[in-house]
Amino acid sequence: MSTSRRRRVSRKSQDYLRPAEMRRLLEAALNNGRYAHRNYTLILLCYRHALRISELTELRWRMIDFNRKVIRVKRIMNGINSVQPLRREELTALRKLKRDNPGHSYLFVSRLGKPMSDKVIRRVVAEAGRRAKLRVRATPSMLRRGSGHALAEAGHSMVAVQHYLGHRNVLHTLPYFELPERPFKGFWKD
Repeated sequence: MSTSRRRRVSRKSQDYLRPAEMRRLLEAALNNGRYAHRNYTLILLCYRHALRISELTELRWRMIDFNRKVIRVKRIMNGINSVQPLRREELTALRKLKRDNPGHSYLFVSRLGKPMSDKVIRRVVAEAGRRAKLRVRATPSMLRRGSGHALAEAGHSMVAVQHYLGHRNVLHTLPYFELPERPFKGFWKD
């Protein structure tokens, strides 16, 4: 099997980023150039709040409540909107981002002061993945799926994860809760 064939197989088999990979991705984004903090904050929010790329591009400052320490997440695709808590790391990053970009209504703006496009966001995530030396090409959707898997593995209920991800149908949440083979070991005694 050729090297390029092996890479395609490994990319297909891993469709989300694991917590250790996310830490490397965030570190790589933070240590990369003029827009490092913006890119770090973008990747952090995408992962922590399981945002789709279109939900990221539509984030506005009015959706962030620094006093209550929450973000109002407006889901696309007829998803369930929610109000989610912001952790200290996110609040610190958002405050700095706001100081660095006064006067903009959108959180993530390009160097021209316009909202970042889907294409630019994909490029930012992919570049951070290359710098982090990930085995796969990182995409924003991998961050969203990584968030769902991390929440499921942390022991949160399926209904809680369903609402966090904004799924109307629990069947869309079910893949995050697939069990590996080992939990069945020892079910029956010989």
